[in-house]
Amino acid sequence: MDYRLQKFIQPWITVRFGYDNFDIVSLAGGVHDYEMVLKYVQLAVQIHTIETVCLINHEDCRAYGREGNYKRHKHDLKDAQTKIKALFHKLKVETYYLHLDGTFESIS
Repeated sequence: MDYRLQKFIQPWITVRFGYDNFDIVSLAGGVHDYEMVLKYVQLAVQIHTIETVCLINHEDCRAYGREGNYKRHKHDLKDAQTKIKALFHKLKVETYYLHLDGTFESIS
């Protein structure tokens, strides 16, 4: 949801998935609101039969507030990944931390 990152996200997604082969859901706080993320994943699985989900949190996320440090983002991304994989066994779930310089760091 952060305008500072759109210039990095759009090209990255296009390179990874093609020009018109993806849906984007942008939520303030990324996976901080896991229940909301889950609703969108469930919908995408049902409607578009998706095979991959990329969860991306970013540096300096103000929706997280004071607790939004790197360690917390990493924990929340891994937790969301584990929960989604448990519900959707065939779904590939990738997690990334996007730095403000445009670097996508894979979290595994």
